[in-house]
Amino acid sequence: MRDVLAQLTRLLDHGQEALLCQVVETKGSTPQKAGALMLVDPSGGQVGTLGGGCVENEVKQKALRRLGQSGADRHTFVLDHDYAWADGLICGGKMVILAEAFRGPEAAAYFLAYRNLLDAGLGLVEAVAIDPERCGADVIGARWLFGPDAELVASLPNREPPGAVANLVEPIDRRPRLASTRGVATLPVLPRIRLVVVGAGHVGQAVAKLAAEADFDVTIVDDRAQYANPERFPMADQILVGPMDEVLPALETTPHTYALIVTRGHGHDQEALFHLAPTTAAYVGLIGSKRKIRLIFDGLREQGVAEEHLARVTAPIGMPIGSQTVPEIAISVVAQLIARRNLGPEAVTTNPFARVESEDAPEAVGS
Repeated sequence: MRDVLAQLTRLLDHGQEALLCQVVETKGSTPQKAGALMLVDPSGGQVGTLGGGCVENEVKQKALRRLGQSGADRHTFVLDHDYAWADGLICGGKMVILAEAFRGPEAAAYFLAYRNLLDAGLGLVEAVAIDPERCGADVIGARWLFGPDAELVASLPNREPPGAVANLVEPIDRRPRLASTRGVATLPVLPRIRLVVVGAGHVGQAVAKLAAEADFDVTIVDDRAQYANPERFPMADQILVGPMDEVLPALETTPHTYALIVTRGHGHDQEALFHLAPTTAAYVGLIGSKRKIRLIFDGLREQGVAEEHLARVTAPIGMPIGSQTVPEIAISVVAQLIARRNLGPEAVTTNPFARVESEDAPEAVGS
């Protein structure tokens, strides 16, 4: 999405038209969900995707025919048509896609506001008119941009949202869902998550790579410059090198921070967890076997770490997919992080090791 908006604002700033195609409603199984964006420039270049195949190509060709025209077109695709067979898109679902050619300073101001909100990382909601008569909008494709507290930030065209639209928008802290109702699509973008990976070894490197591709902002922490460096972690937004008892207490955490402990030894794991368990980070995960985790938790209790802080630690980490290799472990861990981000705390099982006494505890994904 950030790539699409960057190119969109660049075209508008240079006085060019920008053809934006956006999935605004889906039902059933589809290759992309509401909110997916594809930008087409006047020469036919493309950024973003609507899922590929004939649907994407057909929308692209129709969008190009809108050059120089005003207003948006609504396209509906049911993915059991003959054209879908060749692409393997016999999903049985339905996609509604809006296509519009944007131009001029008003559009540039709107999408710059969108880009700024996205870069701030605190979340936003865009409302898009699909059926103007039902939602009270002037035109199909009218857009309203709301900040994390559901405050109106921008609109295109420059109009106040009808009551039917404003009443559908919720603050981001209520975790609003993608929805299409009463003629308007509400498209939330949840806050960006900063993932702090403590440990720059093989697992940390594999997790960081996948997490960055999944749109996490990655911070690497390690006391070894030969491991924690831009050559090994080109995807990292920040690399912090130094003793954990200096780096971690100074680390700023918020409810939009996840912390993952995958260091090279039990002592380092325990030290990292000592500093991270009491923080405001929404997710703190520790890799390791049941025995290792039990020993670390017992040691932290002796150090005075409160039970309530230990109880919120996720250990072992990762989805139960039978991971053995480093890439498999990374996949299982990042899958859990995505579930936690998209579905909320209920997506992560309760920590079974806060008071574990038995060797029968489930195995971790790695150590």
